[in-house]
Amino acid sequence: MDSAAITASLKKNFALDPQTAKVLVVGLGDTGISVAHYLQGLGFKFAIIDSRAQPPMMDEFSQQMPDTPVFTGGFDEAAFKVATHLVVSPGVSLNEQAIVKAIANGSKIVSDIDLFACSVDVPIVAISGSNGKSTVTTMLGEMAKAAGVEVGVGGNLGTPALDLLALNAQLYVLELSSFQLERTSALNAAAATVLNVSADHLDRHVDLAEYAREKQRVFRGDGVMIINVDDPVVDAMRDDCMDAGGRAPKVGALGDAGAIADDSRKTFTFSINNKADFHLAYQGDTEYLMHNESRLMPLAELPLEGRHNAANALAALALGVAVGLEEQAMCNALRKFKGLSHRMQRVAEIRGVTWVNDSKATNIGACVAALQGYARKVILIAGGDAKGADMNELTSAIKEKAKSVVLMGKDAGLIKQALNGCVPVYSASNMAEAVQIAAGLADAGESVLLSPACASLDQYKNYQDRGEKFTKAVLALVDRTASPKAPTLIPPSMVII
Repeated sequence: MDSAAITASLKKNFALDPQTAKVLVVGLGDTGISVAHYLQGLGFKFAIIDSRAQPPMMDEFSQQMPDTPVFTGGFDEAAFKVATHLVVSPGVSLNEQAIVKAIANGSKIVSDIDLFACSVDVPIVAISGSNGKSTVTTMLGEMAKAAGVEVGVGGNLGTPALDLLALNAQLYVLELSSFQLERTSALNAAAATVLNVSADHLDRHVDLAEYAREKQRVFRGDGVMIINVDDPVVDAMRDDCMDAGGRAPKVGALGDAGAIADDSRKTFTFSINNKADFHLAYQGDTEYLMHNESRLMPLAELPLEGRHNAANALAALALGVAVGLEEQAMCNALRKFKGLSHRMQRVAEIRGVTWVNDSKATNIGACVAALQGYARKVILIAGGDAKGADMNELTSAIKEKAKSVVLMGKDAGLIKQALNGCVPVYSASNMAEAVQIAAGLADAGESVLLSPACASLDQYKNYQDRGEKFTKAVLALVDRTASPKAPTLIPPSMVII
């Protein structure tokens, strides 16, 4: 789309006019900077505000846009009072007092995803969910490339959405978080999915029901809905998105929670447990990924650990079919897909023990999915910042799938309390200790799984840093001269009684 068409779309959807609007960009991170470049390119008047005294990207931004007003060190309400529109970065809560007041006084909320949606006239695929969305987003991007389609991949994953506009792609694949969706109202994706819903970000959302409602907003519009029938919360979204009149209920100041649609809206289902449009099925001794009655590829050819990755592959296939990608090209991409760093990533096999880095499992659902992918019990390393989640939801999966658990981090005690002695539990103060303890517990043929079920910021820069520390500690085992079964690796003081 050219700038005139984009401006017309922004005026129509948000009364966002370069001649009259005064935009305040809240948050000077990757998203905020991408918004600033976008607004500058269209000739908007804007300023930036950040609660931090010295945002990490401040110096770089000052060099790029020296004439842009930037307010730091708090949310000065005076800056909000003059703003006609607010573009609030996902990392900033809409419950901030200055933001609440500005909305009450008439400022309009516009997200970077709204701006993106008003700026493209090619299909957008929108992917959300508690777990697996980065994997599915990346999978689908690789499928599009294999099918010969110019694709832009980003959003919550990697490149900010607005920075993708420079690609002039034929298809955009966006990973979207609940924080992005809660402030987005203009997105009408050609195909969209909520992969699953489990407790996450309850430090920002009131409860699981509100979190699910924000996820459900990805289904706005009239595009193809991709539904996981194995997840009852997601399965119910099919009906919740459409009332008898074909219109979605209103939720809060930002608009409808679901889709404006009717009963004829196209839907694809996927399942690893039941018959669906995209499912698993045995034919003879071979289990296949299926599209209705058609075999797509043997499951054994999917080079990823864990049965939950079969669900991810089925979801990606359904999304690809929804936007017209050729099936065998997609399957060829799946055969070559090696997965994401820090997501069920095999680090090493040492003395018969397989070490797996799933540091990206920052919530309970991700950890449960990882555990359920194993036929044999594992040694689990978990813990960190639980983000307000109920750790009791881990108990059943750990009891079934874990031989023992090594805990670390801020909320290790909450997990210990939830497990209530159902498996042996050990404590560690850091990752190196956790790896040493796990090495002493694991027998040849078993796996040690880092799948924390918690965020990482209590001890690490991010989940990537946590995963790298794990990898470093595991690889250090290769140089050890002592047996990994030496009792000294598990000091009695580390055992939680």
